[in-house]
Amino acid sequence: MLRKKYLTKVQSFVPITDYLRRYPLYNSYQTMIEISNEKLTVVVNPQGAELQSIVRKDTGLEYLWSGDPAFWGKKSPVLFPIVGGLKDNTYRYNGQSYTLGRHGFAREQLFTVTAQGTEHVSLRLSDNKNTRDVYPFHFNFTIQYLLQDDQLQVTYQVENKDEKTLPFSVGAHPAFKLPLVANTTYEDYFLYFNKEETTGIWPLSPGGQIEMAPVPLLQHTHELPLKKSLFYQDALVFKTLASTAISIKSKLTSHGLTLAFEGFPYMGIWAAKDADFVCIEPWCGIADNVAATGELEEKEGINRLAPGELFERTWTATLF
Repeated sequence: MLRKKYLTKVQSFVPITDYLRRYPLYNSYQTMIEISNEKLTVVVNPQGAELQSIVRKDTGLEYLWSGDPAFWGKKSPVLFPIVGGLKDNTYRYNGQSYTLGRHGFAREQLFTVTAQGTEHVSLRLSDNKNTRDVYPFHFNFTIQYLLQDDQLQVTYQVENKDEKTLPFSVGAHPAFKLPLVANTTYEDYFLYFNKEETTGIWPLSPGGQIEMAPVPLLQHTHELPLKKSLFYQDALVFKTLASTAISIKSKLTSHGLTLAFEGFPYMGIWAAKDADFVCIEPWCGIADNVAATGELEEKEGINRLAPGELFERTWTATLF
């Protein structure tokens, strides 16, 4: 009797693959996309087309933040069709008002895989009813992740599928883990700008808007030492960087990375309070300033794409 009862119990188990199909909570693990080459392994989540992991195979080093929700639950959200926040989370277009949250909606949308190989994947978001309710335009937004040697290339393509001009912004928000290696601390690292910088940062108001005057920060230097207190007043926002690449380095280790961002006119550097990461954020667009009119087509840093045209920008992360 015991044997018969035991067998009946075993036969009632549900195969794990069926369980994953039946319960979406667990299915998120099944949807992750991995690409790799001889040097790197990268994982992408189709939800938001968000990077989840960047690992060098020879060292086993993970370069991306863990996404600890106690500090900040994201890892590398994609910013589209706005960067930063709107004044009162509202903009006007063609005489009508729309509500759109900070950094836009792409990071919350499910992307469709349009091409995939061992070393690359492309994911696309097209307009739908939900996006048109808050952003009345027809578009394709495609993100390609491509591995070449020890470099991850990330390309954004925005295609105007509408009959009218498409106003938009787009940007990156990757969070890199610090300290990167054992026996180092956050303060052992610094940012290295590939050109000498003398420039200030543009403070953010309590409501998240850009103030009208910069505050001095960098004076005839390539380096910005990292310390967690740098970000206690929110992000460091740059409008006038001479540099086209920023590296994370330390005098205590040869490991780090370089993020190259030619073609992105704005830059944000940020970390959640006391968290073990730093974001290097190349932007084609910027948050509303405190004097913004609210008209989308008058917004600072807005890009305008004619019907049928394609906009493309690429940033790269070289991991060492």
